[in-house]
Amino acid sequence: MTHPLKVIEVDIDNFAVKVLAKSKELPVLVDFTADWCAPCRFMTPVLNKMANNSHGEFIIAKVDTDEQQKLAGQYGIRGFPTFKLFRHGKVVEEMTGAKSEKILREMINRHID
Repeated sequence: MTHPLKVIEVDIDNFAVKVLAKSKELPVLVDFTADWCAPCRFMTPVLNKMANNSHGEFIIAKVDTDEQQKLAGQYGIRGFPTFKLFRHGKVVEEMTGAKSEKILREMINRHID
């Protein structure tokens, strides 16, 4: 039995390994989110479903911007949720605001080798 894949939580201490290094193998979609943000909460089940259905083709990570203000500042987060897609160690695409699974999936698919 396979275990469902999860959205991984990342912070400033493990971002380089879990996002930047991993993006050299697979696309990594990072959700910069905040607990108080209603559209962010709306996105949680969408992202969980995507992670569960990823078949190892991509990774979804989450950054709590209230706890990780330095990381949010480093990536210029201004609105919530902000999605940044990392590939080969850098941001290749980004979107702000609640998005459909279809839109996020299309963004990821453009960067699957």
